[in-house]
Amino acid sequence: MARANRHYIPGHVWHLTHRCHKREFLFKFAKDRLRWMQWLYEARKNHQLVILDYMVTSNHTHLLVYDHGKPDVIAKSIQLLAGRIGQEYNARKKRKGAFWQDRYHATAVETGENLRQCIVYIDLNMVRTGTVNHPSQWYWCGYNEIQNPRRKNILIGYEKLRELAGYDTFDTFQAAHRKWVDDSLASCENKRESQWTESIATGSNTFANKILSQLGIRAKGHRILEKGQTFQIREKRESYNPLFDSEKCDIASENTHYWGENA
Repeated sequence: MARANRHYIPGHVWHLTHRCHKREFLFKFAKDRLRWMQWLYEARKNHQLVILDYMVTSNHTHLLVYDHGKPDVIAKSIQLLAGRIGQEYNARKKRKGAFWQDRYHATAVETGENLRQCIVYIDLNMVRTGTVNHPSQWYWCGYNEIQNPRRKNILIGYEKLRELAGYDTFDTFQAAHRKWVDDSLASCENKRESQWTESIATGSNTFANKILSQLGIRAKGHRILEKGQTFQIREKRESYNPLFDSEKCDIASENTHYWGENA
């Protein structure tokens, strides 16, 4: 299994998904979701992690980040975030065993239209579950911070998000972001899409081939699949846990990494 930062290529956006052990609802209480956000802030502050969007649900998390090229930023940030959350939770609950499903999945996302789609996909996670009718009703997500920027304890890199999305000002991006979400809700097409959680990369054909080229020998066994106007890099499925077969799990085994590995 590839180590965490070996698939991270500087200059790209990465969608990271991480599920609780055995799909347990270990984030079912608001204080635990808030604590995840607090440790995410520490990761941003300590390691200069560039955060573009995020979502913490009752049993898994989504994190959209930008790799600006500083070595091990993403790996060290996830190590801090995931490690402290698990340690604190087990200590408080007098619980033993894994908090996480051990691995998190990373998908490279092309900027522009694909980035827009990924942001909306993350923001509407709790709407898909039927928990809320609009992402603004779920406090623990990036939608609310984008629409109501903070003055302190800031998680999202507003200017980098604006730049990668292709807007001249944050105000125009903010308005567009609000419209993307509202249009998606109105279309009733808010469904789970595996390209964001099971592929190694998703975007145009040019983007997919560029990622394969940058991966070099690490791309062995990978292939590009076309779905509509989107191209995805996939690798052979591996069933790594009988409780979480890849075909039944929202987060598949390919391009998944142990959060504690840095080299």
